[in-house]
Amino acid sequence: MDSWIGKHAIILNWIQHRLSERQFFILSSMLVGLTAGLAAVLLKTLVHFIYTTVTNVDALPFQFSIYLLLPFFGLLLTVFYVQRFHKPTLEKGTVFVLYTITRKSSLLAPFHMIAHIITSAITIGFGGSSGLEAPIATTGSAIGSNYARTYQLNYRQRTLLLSCGAAAGVAAAFNAPIAGVLFAIEVLLLDISATAFIPLIIAAAMGALCSNIILRDGILLSFTTQIPFDFHNVPYYILLAVFAGLLSTYYAHTFLRIDRWFGKQKSPYTKVIIGGSVLAILILLFPPLFGEGYGSVIALSAQDTDSLLTTSLLKDFITNEWTILLFVGCIMLLKAVAVSTTISSGGNGGNFAPSLMTGAFLGFFFARAINLLGLGKLPESNFTLVAMAGVMSGILHAPLTAIFLIAEITGGYGLMIPLMLVASISYTVARYIQPESIESRKLAEKGTVIFHDRDKKILSDLSLKNLIETNFLTVAENARLRDLVHTIEKTTRNIFPVVSDDNRLVGVVELNGVREIMFTTEMYDRILVKELMSKPPAVIETTETMDDAMKKFDSTGSWNLPVTEKGKYLGFISKSNIFNKYRSELIEKSMH
Repeated sequence: MDSWIGKHAIILNWIQHRLSERQFFILSSMLVGLTAGLAAVLLKTLVHFIYTTVTNVDALPFQFSIYLLLPFFGLLLTVFYVQRFHKPTLEKGTVFVLYTITRKSSLLAPFHMIAHIITSAITIGFGGSSGLEAPIATTGSAIGSNYARTYQLNYRQRTLLLSCGAAAGVAAAFNAPIAGVLFAIEVLLLDISATAFIPLIIAAAMGALCSNIILRDGILLSFTTQIPFDFHNVPYYILLAVFAGLLSTYYAHTFLRIDRWFGKQKSPYTKVIIGGSVLAILILLFPPLFGEGYGSVIALSAQDTDSLLTTSLLKDFITNEWTILLFVGCIMLLKAVAVSTTISSGGNGGNFAPSLMTGAFLGFFFARAINLLGLGKLPESNFTLVAMAGVMSGILHAPLTAIFLIAEITGGYGLMIPLMLVASISYTVARYIQPESIESRKLAEKGTVIFHDRDKKILSDLSLKNLIETNFLTVAENARLRDLVHTIEKTTRNIFPVVSDDNRLVGVVELNGVREIMFTTEMYDRILVKELMSKPPAVIETTETMDDAMKKFDSTGSWNLPVTEKGKYLGFISKSNIFNKYRSELIEKSMH
């Protein structure tokens, strides 16, 4: 295997030196897209094989045993693999990829190209209630990153190839190339230029091509053309959008709350026992929570509710339309619990597929409730599909991806108007309640902030403490003018921090403010420094971010501001020094 890779690396190196930089990069995007697409196909096929193998038993008692044991077994295998090969943990989720872009120069370790395929296949194939798309995106990103590192591409090119891998993976997962491109733009890329679209489009097309050729319809999520859009239902779609935004917020809050609880548990195997037990109970009562849940989504779009109840312990209690509706509503609310339990207890997966499933159950619940109450006659299949885009948009904060994904998997754009309405309104409601997406909030709770703006990102990377200048001579607050004059003689600085006996900053003296009086020698022993000092326009604490510091520079118009740590004077930071460091970092990011 290594010799095969080595031979192809030699060939590509030979090609690299004979093509222009642009030509080689286009070729690279094709190869990354193809590889990431094949990886996505492999993962989808592997999960489908495991899932059908372990659930292909007709005997009801044995089905109960499966639901009771398999999710626990999948979590146990996943945790064992991670502890054995990637201890102490394997970073998961698309936010990890974004963190890598902004904090680690888009460099993902090579093991990410295979680790997420193994762990997510085990977790979800054995019934873990999660989605494959985040592991697929991470795998594709790792493929793009390591390809770029192999051929010594710079940071900008490496980031774009990383995003090409993610786009190809998502495109292959749904056979939806446009959604793959938009996913990379909305979720991963910090800056996007017109020239970046071509590699992304090529990579996504290659990924979708792999899916189109290899995967069968039973593995891909797809729907037949739905009932034509009726503009009379627009008020209902708007109401659905508001509910989708609220449900997205509930989902994120529930997910993070459970994740924090599991985070307090020290032993990974304790998490597995608790998580496996919770999943067993949930799946015995609500079987659609088993695995990705795409089968249930397809069943709902076809208005087939009977298939949702087949192995449920509650089957005998669901006897009419209203109890079916209650059953659907419970699944809609419990999906967040099942997903967070799966991931937080050690499994691998993401919120992409769960957001679609939650949305499908919301849309069906909403339309069926309106119809049962006699308030309207809504096409339940249409509302099921449109709500998928609404909830996905609200949870992931990716409305364009949600709109075009549903449009592509339905095989047309007949629902484009309600898709746009519901996704955008849901996104607005969710952003109003919680400005950050679910994974960005999770990362922020660990003390890391991701910036989508390049300038803020580079500024956030600068170390405030490393920019402190300590060669400003201090003056004691009880010193006299004579002492100040002697201090001025020893330096070329024109500002002097005034400190107390315990080195606390009490004020500053500017040279321009004492220039006239400093030549009046008879005043040398009469005037104290504290009579000449003034309050600094602002003080920067070491606990503040560089973005906070720049805001203080802008609001005060100052070029030098003092820095303190718990009130103790440390030195000054100059705006010009920050700008110089920013320029050097910008050049370095462009070159490497």
